[in-house]
Order: sequence, then C-alpha cells, then structure tokens
Amino acid sequence: MKILFSFYPKRDQQTSLIEKFPQVEFIFQKPLDEKALKTADILVTYGEDLSASHLEIATQLKWIMVASAGLEKMPLDEIAARNIILTNARGIHKIPMAESILAHILSIKKSLPLMAENQQKGEWSPKLNPTELFGSTALILGTGAIGSEVGRILQAFGVRTIGCNRSGKMASSMDAIVSFGQLKEVLPDADIVISILPSTEETKYLLTYEHFQCMKQSAIFMNFGRGDLIKEEELLQALTEESIAYAVLDVFEKEPLQKEHPFWKMHNVIVSPHASSHSSQYVVRALEIFSKNLTEWLNESNQLENIIDLKRGY
Repeated sequence: MKILFSFYPKRDQQTSLIEKFPQVEFIFQKPLDEKALKTADILVTYGEDLSASHLEIATQLKWIMVASAGLEKMPLDEIAARNIILTNARGIHKIPMAESILAHILSIKKSLPLMAENQQKGEWSPKLNPTELFGSTALILGTGAIGSEVGRILQAFGVRTIGCNRSGKMASSMDAIVSFGQLKEVLPDADIVISILPSTEETKYLLTYEHFQCMKQSAIFMNFGRGDLIKEEELLQALTEESIAYAVLDVFEKEPLQKEHPFWKMHNVIVSPHASSHSSQYVVRALEIFSKNLTEWLNESNQLENIIDLKRGY
C-alpha cells in the first residue's frame, strides 16, 4: 500500500508514521507528482492542490485525507463519481479558533484597541468605556466542534449562548437553538454574533443587509467561517452606517484582502488575515486523526472519523 503526502510533515513526524506503520510505503512530495499519483492508494493533502485532472491520473486512489477542515476548493463531484472516501481534520481547529475568538471579544469589551491607539499618540485617557462580557448573549452560527467549544468557554464567562444550525437540532454548550430560518427572530437579542459556518449551498450569502438591520447597534459581528457568508458590499454598507458597533473578520470573499479595501482603515473593523486557526499543534492533531483512521483502514474497518458527505460538502 502506498500513501502519498503532498506536503512535508516535520522529519520526526514522518519517522513516527513510518515506524508505526511499517507495512505501508510513505511518499512525501511537494507539489503533487504524477508518477506517484498513479500508484497511490491514499492521498494526504491540504486539499487546495488537488484538481479533477489529478484524479484522472490517480487510478488506484481509494481514500483522500484532507489535513484541514475546508473542502470548498476540492473537486467533490469527481471524488464522488469515483466513490473515493473523503475524510478531513474536522475538530482540530476548535482550541486555537475558540481562543482567538475569545481574545477578540475581550479585547473589544475591555477597549484594548482604543488603549493601543492612545498609547501610539502618547495620550493618557482613562475614559475607555469598557463593558462586561458577563450577562451578555452570543448567537453562534455553526454548532459543530468549534462552535461548541466557543459556547463552552463563553458560558464559563456567564454568557447566554444561542446556537444556530441548519436543522435546529440541539447542540453541546448551547442554552437555546434555532434554525437558519429563525435568524431574524433572535438577532435583536444578540450582543455578539459569531459565524463559524462552512461554505455550502445553504450557507452562501445566508446573511444579508437586512439581518444587520435586525442587530443591536452595540453588537459585535464576527466571521470566522467563510467569506461568502455575506456579500461584502452589504456588510460594508452596514458598517459604514454603523448599524452595529464592531466587525471582526478573519475571512473574506476574496483573499488576500486588497490593500485599497475600506476595511483596513475603518474604525469599527478588525482585520485578521485568515489566521485564527493557526497553531503549533495543527499538524500534530491532523496526523493523530489520520493515524487513528489509518489503523482502522488497515484493519479493514469502516469506522473512520470525519467521513465527508460529498453531496453536502461537510
């Protein structure tokens, strides 16, 4: 059995895999090599380097492991047509992303951006108007591993959590739950609106300008899922009109964000360069999931973690 990696784990990580699975031939290459693809049974990739033309070459391929959570750039239809099993590293982002989200919330609540601005000007001004997180309400769009971890931490700060998902089915660390169709009903109650939604047909442009008109003027909107949750011009209009107090944006419709984009200089926007999930433990956790699944695969078990529904894309 041949397993092709289209990225290079650290040397000790490669050695650990080779020693743990001596019956497997591991090939570590970057970029994808056609010769190696022809004979690979399993491909481990970040996903963005895999195209439909690669699949035509990879005639032996039976399983693709994506060492990330996002799948929107992958040829899902072609993978489905070949009956190739697709798994991802869903869940490995929950700790770094929850910490990043909490850091931004506390920063805004405790007026740290204004404090930093005053420091740059050499201005001693204790009139910062900080607010408390305790007693507020957070609406969390996306109640999977990341959303549940965000909910758990916010509840520890005395925050009421409302989850929002496609089905309206109850999820972990949520005090209440609503479906996508009930968003406008709960938006007026939310002090913080956090999206961690993936990009699917159901979530693309889910939020509109009208949704921002339903929010409190003091609300904080945070997008840590995908940039196509809302059309950028509609979000820009809502922020220019100050329909809400703040937007923290880690994802955008077009990345990287262009230098001339208004978001960079807006006083009520914090731009994060799609970096909230970055962590020194990223590959470590991804390989833990892969190793567990590979053990199951070699034992001819179908109990793999994080199998993707190719029709839904998650």
